Amino acid sequence: MSELPLPRHVAIIMDGNGRWAKQHKIKVALGHRKGVETLRAIIRESSDLGIEALSLYAFSTENWRRSPEEVSALMGLLLEFFSSEIDELDEKNVCIRILGDKEGMPPAQREALINAEKRTGKNTGLKLNIAINYGGRAELARAARRLAEKAVKGEIRPEDIDEDALSRELYTAGLPDVDLLIRTSGEMRLSNFLLYQCAYAEFDFPTVLWPDFDLNAYHEALRAYQHRDRRFGGRNS
Repeated sequence: MSELPLPRHVAIIMDGNGRWAKQHKIKVALGHRKGVETLRAIIRESSDLGIEALSLYAFSTENWRRSPEEVSALMGLLLEFFSSEIDELDEKNVCIRILGDKEGMPPAQREALINAEKRTGKNTGLKLNIAINYGGRAELARAARRLAEKAVKGEIRPEDIDEDALSRELYTAGLPDVDLLIRTSGEMRLSNFLLYQCAYAEFDFPTVLWPDFDLNAYHEALRAYQHRDRRFGGRNS
Protein backbone atom coordinates (compact mmCIF):
# COMPACT_ATOMS: atom_id res chain seq x y z
CA MET A 1 0.00 0.00 0.00
CA SER A 2 1.29 3.46 -0.96
CA GLU A 3 2.37 5.93 1.71
CA LEU A 4 -0.24 8.37 0.35
CA PRO A 5 -3.13 9.07 2.73
CA LEU A 6 -5.83 6.44 3.02
CA PRO A 7 -9.50 7.42 3.25
CA ARG A 8 -10.63 8.18 6.78
CA HIS A 9 -14.12 6.84 6.11
CA VAL A 10 -14.88 4.01 3.69
CA ALA A 11 -18.47 3.03 2.87
CA ILE A 12 -19.35 -0.19 1.07
CA ILE A 13 -22.52 -1.33 -0.63
CA MET A 14 -22.05 -5.09 -0.51
CA ASP A 15 -23.83 -6.02 -3.74
CA GLY A 16 -23.96 -9.27 -5.66
CA ASN A 17 -24.62 -12.10 -3.18
CA GLY A 18 -27.73 -13.21 -5.05
CA ARG A 19 -26.06 -13.15 -8.46
CA TRP A 20 -23.06 -15.02 -7.05
CA ALA A 21 -25.40 -17.71 -5.74
CA LYS A 22 -27.14 -17.93 -9.11
CA GLN A 23 -23.80 -18.28 -10.92
CA HIS A 24 -22.86 -21.13 -8.59
CA LYS A 25 -26.33 -22.70 -8.79
CA ILE A 26 -26.90 -22.58 -5.05
CA LYS A 27 -29.53 -21.01 -2.81
CA VAL A 28 -29.43 -17.25 -2.29
CA ALA A 29 -28.99 -17.81 1.45
CA LEU A 30 -25.67 -19.54 0.74
CA GLY A 31 -24.59 -16.54 -1.34
CA HIS A 32 -25.26 -14.29 1.64
CA ARG A 33 -23.30 -16.68 3.87
CA LYS A 34 -20.34 -16.49 1.50
CA GLY A 35 -20.67 -12.71 1.58
CA VAL A 36 -20.27 -12.76 5.37
CA GLU A 37 -16.86 -14.43 4.92
CA THR A 38 -15.81 -11.51 2.71
CA LEU A 39 -17.21 -9.10 5.29
CA ARG A 40 -15.02 -10.56 8.05
CA ALA A 41 -11.87 -10.14 5.98
CA ILE A 42 -12.66 -6.53 4.98
CA ILE A 43 -13.39 -5.51 8.57
CA ARG A 44 -10.12 -7.02 9.81
CA GLU A 45 -8.11 -5.39 7.05
CA SER A 46 -9.71 -1.99 7.59
CA SER A 47 -8.84 -2.20 11.28
CA ASP A 48 -5.28 -3.30 10.55
CA LEU A 49 -4.78 -0.46 8.03
CA GLY A 50 -5.89 2.12 10.60
CA ILE A 51 -8.93 3.31 8.65
CA GLU A 52 -11.01 5.45 10.99
CA ALA A 53 -14.54 4.44 9.95
CA LEU A 54 -16.06 1.67 7.85
CA SER A 55 -19.76 1.85 6.97
CA LEU A 56 -21.46 -1.24 5.55
CA TYR A 57 -24.88 -1.41 3.89
CA ALA A 58 -26.22 -4.67 5.33
CA PHE A 59 -30.02 -4.37 5.09
CA SER A 60 -32.07 -1.50 3.70
CA THR A 61 -35.62 -0.50 4.51
CA GLU A 62 -36.51 -1.71 1.00
CA ASN A 63 -35.03 -5.18 1.60
CA TRP A 64 -38.12 -6.17 3.60
CA ARG A 65 -39.80 -6.56 0.19
CA ARG A 66 -37.67 -9.58 -0.64
CA SER A 67 -39.03 -13.09 -0.25
CA PRO A 68 -39.80 -14.25 3.31
CA GLU A 69 -37.22 -17.01 2.88
CA GLU A 70 -34.43 -14.59 1.98
CA VAL A 71 -35.35 -12.11 4.73
CA SER A 72 -35.43 -14.94 7.27
CA ALA A 73 -32.01 -16.14 6.13
CA LEU A 74 -30.57 -12.62 6.42
CA MET A 75 -32.00 -12.18 9.91
CA GLY A 76 -30.48 -15.51 10.92
CA LEU A 77 -27.08 -14.54 9.53
CA LEU A 78 -27.30 -11.28 11.45
CA LEU A 79 -27.66 -13.12 14.74
CA GLU A 80 -24.94 -15.58 13.77
CA PHE A 81 -22.52 -12.79 12.82
CA PHE A 82 -22.81 -10.94 16.11
CA SER A 83 -22.64 -14.17 18.10
CA SER A 84 -19.49 -15.42 16.38
CA GLU A 85 -17.65 -12.13 15.77
CA ILE A 86 -18.37 -9.89 18.76
CA ASP A 87 -15.52 -11.26 20.89
CA GLU A 88 -12.89 -10.65 18.22
CA LEU A 89 -14.29 -7.24 17.30
CA ASP A 90 -14.24 -6.18 20.93
CA GLU A 91 -10.71 -7.51 21.40
CA LYS A 92 -9.56 -5.54 18.33
CA ASN A 93 -10.97 -2.36 19.91
CA VAL A 94 -13.66 -1.99 17.21
CA CYS A 95 -16.56 0.32 18.08
CA ILE A 96 -19.87 -0.81 16.55
CA ARG A 97 -22.59 1.66 15.67
CA ILE A 98 -25.88 0.65 14.09
CA LEU A 99 -27.24 2.99 11.42
CA GLY A 100 -30.98 2.60 11.02
CA ASP A 101 -34.20 1.90 12.87
CA LYS A 102 -33.39 -0.76 15.47
CA GLU A 103 -36.94 -0.57 16.85
CA GLY A 104 -38.27 -1.90 13.56
CA MET A 105 -36.23 -5.10 13.85
CA PRO A 106 -37.47 -8.44 15.24
CA PRO A 107 -36.88 -8.72 19.01
CA ALA A 108 -33.90 -11.10 18.92
CA GLN A 109 -32.09 -9.10 16.26
CA ARG A 110 -32.86 -5.81 17.99
CA GLU A 111 -31.39 -7.12 21.24
CA ALA A 112 -28.26 -8.33 19.44
CA LEU A 113 -27.73 -4.91 17.84
CA ILE A 114 -28.25 -3.04 21.11
CA ASN A 115 -25.90 -5.38 22.98
CA ALA A 116 -23.19 -5.01 20.33
CA GLU A 117 -23.34 -1.21 20.61
CA LYS A 118 -23.25 -1.32 24.40
CA ARG A 119 -20.38 -3.79 24.58
CA THR A 120 -18.11 -1.96 22.13
CA GLY A 121 -19.31 1.61 22.68
CA LYS A 122 -16.19 2.75 24.53
CA ASN A 123 -13.70 1.17 22.13
CA THR A 124 -11.41 3.62 20.35
CA GLY A 125 -10.35 1.69 17.24
CA LEU A 126 -12.15 1.24 13.94
CA LYS A 127 -15.62 2.76 13.94
CA LEU A 128 -17.68 -0.01 12.36
CA ASN A 129 -21.04 1.34 11.20
CA ILE A 130 -23.53 -1.31 10.10
CA ALA A 131 -26.57 0.01 8.25
CA ILE A 132 -29.52 -2.23 9.10
CA ASN A 133 -33.15 -1.33 8.41
CA TYR A 134 -31.63 1.85 7.01
CA GLY A 135 -32.66 4.34 4.34
CA GLY A 136 -30.88 7.60 3.55
CA ARG A 137 -34.06 9.59 2.98
CA ALA A 138 -35.59 8.25 6.19
CA GLU A 139 -32.42 9.28 8.04
CA LEU A 140 -32.70 12.85 6.72
CA ALA A 141 -36.41 13.00 7.60
CA ARG A 142 -35.59 11.74 11.10
CA ALA A 143 -32.92 14.43 11.51
CA ALA A 144 -35.32 17.16 10.32
CA ARG A 145 -38.00 15.92 12.71
CA ARG A 146 -35.59 15.95 15.66
CA LEU A 147 -34.53 19.51 14.83
CA ALA A 148 -38.17 20.58 14.52
CA GLU A 149 -38.93 19.07 17.94
CA LYS A 150 -36.05 21.01 19.47
CA ALA A 151 -37.25 24.22 17.84
CA VAL A 152 -40.80 23.70 19.17
CA LYS A 153 -39.38 23.20 22.67
CA GLY A 154 -37.35 26.41 22.34
CA GLU A 155 -34.05 24.54 22.58
CA ILE A 156 -32.86 25.99 19.25
CA ARG A 157 -33.92 28.82 16.96
CA PRO A 158 -34.77 28.14 13.30
CA GLU A 159 -31.85 30.35 12.24
CA ASP A 160 -29.52 28.08 14.23
CA ILE A 161 -30.29 25.15 11.94
CA ASP A 162 -27.30 24.80 9.63
CA GLU A 163 -25.29 21.93 8.16
CA ASP A 164 -23.52 21.27 11.45
CA ALA A 165 -26.81 21.11 13.34
CA LEU A 166 -28.22 18.67 10.79
CA SER A 167 -25.07 16.52 10.89
CA ARG A 168 -25.38 16.18 14.65
CA GLU A 169 -28.80 14.56 14.23
CA LEU A 170 -27.65 11.93 11.73
CA TYR A 171 -26.82 8.36 12.70
CA THR A 172 -23.21 9.16 11.80
CA ALA A 173 -22.93 12.17 14.16
CA GLY A 174 -19.32 12.83 15.11
CA LEU A 175 -17.84 10.83 12.24
CA PRO A 176 -16.07 12.25 9.18
CA ASP A 177 -17.98 12.32 5.90
CA VAL A 178 -17.46 9.39 3.54
CA ASP A 179 -14.22 9.69 1.56
CA LEU A 180 -14.57 6.55 -0.55
CA LEU A 181 -17.72 4.66 -1.46
CA ILE A 182 -17.32 1.20 -2.98
CA ARG A 183 -20.19 -0.68 -4.58
CA THR A 184 -19.41 -4.14 -5.84
CA SER A 185 -21.02 -5.99 -8.78
CA GLY A 186 -20.69 -3.07 -11.21
CA GLU A 187 -23.97 -1.36 -10.29
CA MET A 188 -23.56 2.43 -10.32
CA ARG A 189 -26.06 3.91 -7.89
CA LEU A 190 -26.26 4.85 -4.22
CA SER A 191 -29.51 2.99 -3.51
CA ASN A 192 -30.49 5.40 -0.74
CA PHE A 193 -27.25 4.90 1.23
CA LEU A 194 -25.62 7.75 3.18
CA LEU A 195 -26.97 10.39 0.80
CA TYR A 196 -25.83 13.35 2.92
CA GLN A 197 -22.53 11.85 4.02
CA CYS A 198 -21.44 11.02 0.45
CA ALA A 199 -21.67 14.61 -0.82
CA TYR A 200 -17.97 14.69 -1.77
CA ALA A 201 -17.13 11.00 -1.69
CA GLU A 202 -15.01 9.38 -4.35
CA PHE A 203 -16.85 6.44 -5.96
CA ASP A 204 -15.45 3.08 -7.02
CA PHE A 205 -17.59 0.49 -8.83
CA PRO A 206 -15.67 -2.79 -9.20
CA THR A 207 -17.49 -5.37 -11.32
CA VAL A 208 -16.59 -8.23 -8.98
CA LEU A 209 -19.49 -9.63 -6.98
CA TRP A 210 -19.30 -9.12 -3.21
CA PRO A 211 -18.46 -12.73 -2.24
CA ASP A 212 -15.41 -12.52 -4.54
CA PHE A 213 -14.29 -9.08 -3.33
CA ASP A 214 -11.01 -10.16 -1.76
CA LEU A 215 -8.23 -8.13 -0.13
CA ASN A 216 -6.50 -7.58 -3.47
CA ALA A 217 -9.66 -5.98 -4.83
CA TYR A 218 -10.00 -3.88 -1.68
CA HIS A 219 -6.39 -2.71 -1.92
CA GLU A 220 -6.94 -1.84 -5.58
CA ALA A 221 -9.88 0.39 -4.64
CA LEU A 222 -7.86 2.05 -1.89
CA ARG A 223 -4.91 2.66 -4.21
CA ALA A 224 -7.23 4.19 -6.82
CA TYR A 225 -8.56 6.54 -4.13
CA GLN A 226 -5.02 7.57 -3.17
CA HIS A 227 -4.49 8.94 -6.68
CA ARG A 228 -7.77 10.84 -6.98
CA ASP A 229 -7.60 14.64 -7.22
CA ARG A 230 -10.04 15.76 -4.53
CA ARG A 231 -11.07 19.43 -4.87
CA PHE A 232 -14.33 19.66 -2.86
CA GLY A 233 -15.75 22.16 -5.35
CA GLY A 234 -12.58 24.24 -5.55
CA ARG A 235 -9.47 24.07 -7.69
CA ASN A 236 -6.06 22.66 -6.91
CA SER A 237 -3.18 24.85 -8.06
